[in-house]
Amino acid sequence: MCNAHVRAPNRILEMTMVTNVSPSAVDIEQLRDNVKSKYSDVATNPEEGFHFHTGRPLAAMLSYTAEDLEGLPESAIESFAGTGNPFSWGRLRPGEVVVDIGSGAGFDSLQAARHVGPGGRVIGVDMTQAMVDKAIEGAKDMGLANAEFRLGYAEALPVEDGSADVVISNGVINLTPDKMSPMKEIYRVLKPGGRIQIADIVVHIEVPQEAKDDIDLWSG
Repeated sequence: MCNAHVRAPNRILEMTMVTNVSPSAVDIEQLRDNVKSKYSDVATNPEEGFHFHTGRPLAAMLSYTAEDLEGLPESAIESFAGTGNPFSWGRLRPGEVVVDIGSGAGFDSLQAARHVGPGGRVIGVDMTQAMVDKAIEGAKDMGLANAEFRLGYAEALPVEDGSADVVISNGVINLTPDKMSPMKEIYRVLKPGGRIQIADIVVHIEVPQEAKDDIDLWSG
């Protein structure tokens, strides 16, 4: 797991490639269907139990405090399935516009909405309708008028160019076969000098090609 904080220099992404990485050969539509199915279950049957941690126990493992969770609807907490804490680099600033990629049931988005206050705005994007519906209800339960949730993909964010001060994400980019696509989208939607606060899974050695091409290993 990794938490990353990056400032975007005029939305230009500079990367140094130290090795040639071959892409996955999985069918992206099939992968999306598998992931949607899995996270629909997390949204509608959070008590079921999964091969990854969820809910309050996971939040505690990832150093979210009782204060962070105070006032959040249980619906957002029980379906939380992140890999880190994008706020480990600090709270977001009042008045900022935030995009949350893979917002799920709204666990991080709703916290972000409190950080930025009524003068700010949070746009959560998730590809699972059940999660989007749950997040919308959570925002209503909290009386938050500054949080909205949109159905969409990390590789094609339904967000305007240069509109966000901060992009956050928690355990989602690892589920995309082509990592450069969501990174390009992040830089597209960021304002010049915008920030990235991402928590995700990283590997230190190349994943074998046969593992990358096994769609069952992507979604469990």
